[in-house]
Amino acid sequence: MLMQSIRGGSRKDANRRAAQLLEELGMTGRANALVTQLSGGERQRIAIGRALMNDPQLVLVDEPTASLDSVRGRRVVESLISEVKGREKLAVMVTHDPDMAALADRVLTLRDGELRSSEIPA
Repeated sequence: MLMQSIRGGSRKDANRRAAQLLEELGMTGRANALVTQLSGGERQRIAIGRALMNDPQLVLVDEPTASLDSVRGRRVVESLISEVKGREKLAVMVTHDPDMAALADRVLTLRDGELRSSEIPA
């Protein structure tokens, strides 16, 4: 919320946005927890929320579901997709999880540093 206030946003708007992201990421019940009280997966979701807080034009995410179970991982990726599509933004996600990659609009496959395929999932 600090960055939002630096950008000139109101505290009320920042609180509303934070609450929205906490809900989307399944973290409402942990809103007042200290970082040391959060699991690795919870920290991952909070980091994604921070990345989305200020409405960036481009979101770069590297293994956003690495510490999450499949249900929470899917929720996080769906939140990212909703955020970027709903606000006409661009996201680039690096993942080894084919289920998460299948949610993308386009999938580029790299092997040994070379582009092996470019697909648009059905």
